[in-house]
Amino acid sequence: MLANKEQITAAADLIAHHMQPTAQHCWPLLSARCGTEVWVKHENHTPTGAFKVRGGLIYMDSLRRHAPNTAGVITATRGNHGQSVAFAARSAGMTSVVVVPHGNSREKNAAMQAFGAELIEHGKDFNESMDFAKQQAEARNLVFFPSFDPDLVAGVATYTAELLTAVPDLDVIYVPIGLGSGICGVMSARDALGSKADVIGVVAENAPTYALSCEAGKPVPSNSADTFADGLAVRIPDPRALDAILAGAARVVTVSEDEMKAAVRHYYTDTHNLVEGAGAASLAAMLQEKDAMSGKKVGLILSGGNIDRELYLDILSEAS
Repeated sequence: MLANKEQITAAADLIAHHMQPTAQHCWPLLSARCGTEVWVKHENHTPTGAFKVRGGLIYMDSLRRHAPNTAGVITATRGNHGQSVAFAARSAGMTSVVVVPHGNSREKNAAMQAFGAELIEHGKDFNESMDFAKQQAEARNLVFFPSFDPDLVAGVATYTAELLTAVPDLDVIYVPIGLGSGICGVMSARDALGSKADVIGVVAENAPTYALSCEAGKPVPSNSADTFADGLAVRIPDPRALDAILAGAARVVTVSEDEMKAAVRHYYTDTHNLVEGAGAASLAAMLQEKDAMSGKKVGLILSGGNIDRELYLDILSEAS
């Protein structure tokens, strides 16, 4: 399920027509807080504010080449994937429909619509929205745009290729896990570039399906995914992603809501960057393992910065 070097290189060439590489910075205050040298990969600085746009562009290019008569696509999302789909569909001259659960982020919903998506609210969580989107794909003659796919993995692998080209001697990379394209992309680029970095996945305590599944060695759905980190709010793992994680990741770390909120605040005070819950998860995990990381060079994937203003202000007002 991982992408090879040729696929990642081809993806990078295509993505370069739509966006510049994102920066990676070693912030002194953040490194001091972590007690070691830390490099942050700023995927909050993409055209959609999150890493997903990379995979969306690659999948849409493949769809346009293999099914040129496709009029439109439909997907399910909590936000960042939906923005990616809308952005890529608009670039390809296609229509896009995005299904989100009730109570989804208002600001992410607005961003998806601004990129041209038709927005539908259905279901109590991502998995119910996805089931509905698949039904609507057949009913409306649309192509279902998945949240996990080899093309998506090849696309998002490009951010790690950028990171490891700039900082080739990383010892560890922490990456959040939603449905799995991000961590699979990290492992793809690591292997393609011959890096020896350990890849550590991060999930929310309230959405632990990948942690439970890795412990069991098989898919284990969770009863709920009630986390403010909507990019991590998945109840059912993708078996292909799980197989790749079991084969290539060092471990999966579980972080609490409070730990992620503290990491959101740390990113503000130490770097003045806007960070969403999933984007803060890697820092939360690193701080949880601070003693073990002493003396190592650590990469943190800041996967996105799309957080609602009201929630952000509430988090900032809490004591660290």
